[in-house]
Amino acid sequence: MAVGPSSTEFKNVGGVRLACAACGIKGDDQLDLVLFEFAEGSVTAGIFTQSAFAAAPVLVGRRHLQMANSRYFLINSGNANAATGDEGVSDAEGCCKALSQRTGARPEEVIPFSTGVIGEKLQVEQITNALPDVAAGLDEGNWLQAATGIMTTDTRPKICSRQFEIEGQTVTITGIAKGAGMIQPNMATMLSYIATDGRANSEFLNAALLASAEQSFNRITVDGDTSTNDSCMLTATGATGIDIDTGNAAITFQAALDSLMQELAHGIVRDAEGATKFVAVEVKGCASEEDCLKIAYSIANSPLIKTALFASDANWGRIVMAIGKAGVPMDISKIDVYVGDVRLMLQGGKDPDYREEAGAAVMKEEEITITVDLNAGDSAETVWTSDLSHDYVSINADYRT
Repeated sequence: MAVGPSSTEFKNVGGVRLACAACGIKGDDQLDLVLFEFAEGSVTAGIFTQSAFAAAPVLVGRRHLQMANSRYFLINSGNANAATGDEGVSDAEGCCKALSQRTGARPEEVIPFSTGVIGEKLQVEQITNALPDVAAGLDEGNWLQAATGIMTTDTRPKICSRQFEIEGQTVTITGIAKGAGMIQPNMATMLSYIATDGRANSEFLNAALLASAEQSFNRITVDGDTSTNDSCMLTATGATGIDIDTGNAAITFQAALDSLMQELAHGIVRDAEGATKFVAVEVKGCASEEDCLKIAYSIANSPLIKTALFASDANWGRIVMAIGKAGVPMDISKIDVYVGDVRLMLQGGKDPDYREEAGAAVMKEEEITITVDLNAGDSAETVWTSDLSHDYVSINADYRT
């Protein structure tokens, strides 16, 4: 189940080849092993989970990213290799070493990624046995297969591209992402890989990635939970020879990256486990962005509000509850609340013109905006979330069975 349409269209990125294979982790010949290959001289930026239980591949990946320019990403789905201790780190390093022996790259030029069940030993032999097949399948057109191969509880791949002109030449950005549950990233998303054929230095790429993540992957939540494996990577191959890190080119690139990452982030929420609604929570009129986000996440993560959304119930009392518990100083006599263009609350009380049928009509829609205006400042923020359905409970109750 997913909310709204999605596209599987994309553009190839010069200097990037991909492959996907079934190594048996997920069973039933499902695609579960993905390989990215980047041209010599490519530059990569990355951001990772802030969880204290960061998975073994995250620990290895952080270190490798500091040691060398990345030539390969090796990604498995179905097993997170998280909470596996020193053995998990050794397993992740072993996968990098096996790939380096096959490709000629140094082990530190390989970054490992894993997603799936936490606490289980990684099936290293199944991964290494599949390396010949996955390496032989490398091709620049395999983006959609890669987007499928990194999925776990996702029901559809998330993929999109952006193109723009610099000095009369087309620059391309393409990205994929996975994630459907355990989503309040606190850095990025569960897994996301973005590449451009523009040329940029690492300082610019890191800054661009952080800025875009802050307004996309760091503004979504499905259930308020942060994964142990969250990773978001941005690679510039330089295949076009066009610099994207200075002047107007940098501004144009940043805008395109912002747009692409927000589309991927929205795709995760639209495909949230059991979702039937895509919900924007807009909070404005606060003294600070921090206050806006506290209120927005208080609303977006409330099980009572999320179940009301699933039931198409315009229970504005639950919204009031969530605003009140956010821990933000406020004058409640100034607060207005809307669903869509229907005002539920005016100056801290029920709008005298509000009619239940009008609110119910908005709540029946697949895409809903909840707006809270404190009328006490100039700051505004938006967070995107989903409803909470019976299917969310079923999916997570049955996840390991």
